[in-house]
Amino acid sequence: MSEEILYEGKFLKLIAKEGWEYVRRDNCEGAVAVIAMTDEGEVILIEQYRVPAGGWVIEFPAGLVNDLGQAEDELESFKEAAMRELIEETGYEASEMVYLNEGPLSAGLCANKIELFRAYGLRKVSDGGGDETEKINVHTVKLEEVADWIKSRQKEGVMVDPKVYAGLYFLMTTGKSKG
Repeated sequence: MSEEILYEGKFLKLIAKEGWEYVRRDNCEGAVAVIAMTDEGEVILIEQYRVPAGGWVIEFPAGLVNDLGQAEDELESFKEAAMRELIEETGYEASEMVYLNEGPLSAGLCANKIELFRAYGLRKVSDGGGDETEKINVHTVKLEEVADWIKSRQKEGVMVDPKVYAGLYFLMTTGKSKG
């Protein structure tokens, strides 16, 4: 059965297929999220105002791959996008970016995929905070304190992206070393 485009906006298409309605971003190759922890055991999280959610959300640094209108010969890999997004959003540069996993961004809603990466060898190179279209606050929280910190932020009305819990699982099972 073929796709039927129900609506096409600047960045998204609403598609009908096989009884489903879903969205697809056609302005990128997919998304990345970066699970980052300093050598001192501090988890790097961002707090970003998200218009669709109607408030502030705790997340790992993340972003779109090849969303900057690159020419075909200048396309970035998912790994390169992860390196770029980490610096842009947090101000930290990684000496190494290791692929962890990939899957659907939101299996029942979105056709795009997300790849998770683990950043190692972090070095602060700028303030971060995202680009001119983003409102991002950077947080570094000790791994052993992050659960309580998240609960306190939730009590203040801040939402938490469920991918944060998946990322914390990776940090707790791999620790500071590659695993």
